[in-house]
Amino acid sequence: MPRVIVSLVYRVTRKLLSVPASLLRRQMAKDAELLVLRHENAVLRRQLAGPVRYEPADRLWFAGAVLAGTPASLGAGVPGDCGHRAGVASKARGAPVGLQQVPGQARPACDHEGDQRAGAAAAAENPRGGCGRIQGELAWLGHRVGAFTVWEILTVAGVGPAPRRGGPTWREFLTAQADGVIACDSLHIDLVDLRRVCALVFLEHGTRRLHIAGVTAHPTAQWTVQQARSLAVDLGLRLESLRFLVRDRDRKYTESFNAVFASEGIETLKTAPRAPRMNAHCERVIGTLRREALDHLLILNEAHAQRVLDVYACHYNGHRPHQARGQLPPLAQEHPAPSTDSTAHRLLRTRVLGGVINEYRYAA
Repeated sequence: MPRVIVSLVYRVTRKLLSVPASLLRRQMAKDAELLVLRHENAVLRRQLAGPVRYEPADRLWFAGAVLAGTPASLGAGVPGDCGHRAGVASKARGAPVGLQQVPGQARPACDHEGDQRAGAAAAAENPRGGCGRIQGELAWLGHRVGAFTVWEILTVAGVGPAPRRGGPTWREFLTAQADGVIACDSLHIDLVDLRRVCALVFLEHGTRRLHIAGVTAHPTAQWTVQQARSLAVDLGLRLESLRFLVRDRDRKYTESFNAVFASEGIETLKTAPRAPRMNAHCERVIGTLRREALDHLLILNEAHAQRVLDVYACHYNGHRPHQARGQLPPLAQEHPAPSTDSTAHRLLRTRVLGGVINEYRYAA
């Protein structure tokens, strides 16, 4: 019981003593505020002829006043600090530093949806144009909007800054350069005796033409270089239309392999690690080859595998239709003229790989 009474008396005494200290502190804060305002007026009177410039001594005086108890509202009004506060606040909102609103300057407003549609369309069609460039294009169309408004329009539309949206995506690049792209990849084949052989496959993106470079049980870097040289000889003048070679990061593709194509003016493009979709066309043709031929045959040895792949490549290039080419085979330029009298012609079937694949033609 005595301890409780002593504790209560201590707390009451502490509260009573804090009242004078609070009153004194409040009075000191008012005095410091008056001193800061007087010094600020003196600096303004000293520099009426030009912009306000605070010297190091002035900044030190203001810092001391703030530490002595100046309210936070006064510290925010100190020149040199307000610009930093505004920049930090604007950066936290995500606004570009170059698009800050100038105090006292009105900004054109975005009144209707036409500005938004025009701004988003201009940004999508000009991926290397920043907010200033888009603002200029809108001005030519009669849309009087500010650069900051353009930034807001692009942000709402999900369009990123110009440096990060400059340049096409990987799919757009391959589509635009399809006629000049050739891709390569390795194909593994399991033999009857459970041995595994490897084949090197090349595919031209533009025509979808398939090339089987070779088959071996020991795919080394030297063997890969030799197959690349053989392909360059087989293609001959057709290499002049190719500009890029797409390949993965397998160790079999050495600098000597790249040099074979570099000598023909072909640049080698490596796919990202574990990204088969970056070489999707070649991956797809390998899957097609397995589903249509290899999964239905028993391969005896390397020679047999080479024979099967060569026969399938002839069928693939000369007869198999491709949706990307309007159902035309890679080597065909146009569809044959339709027959006016189908009864006068006899349908012939050609058995490929022992009937695993069938081709159909009319007898002459």
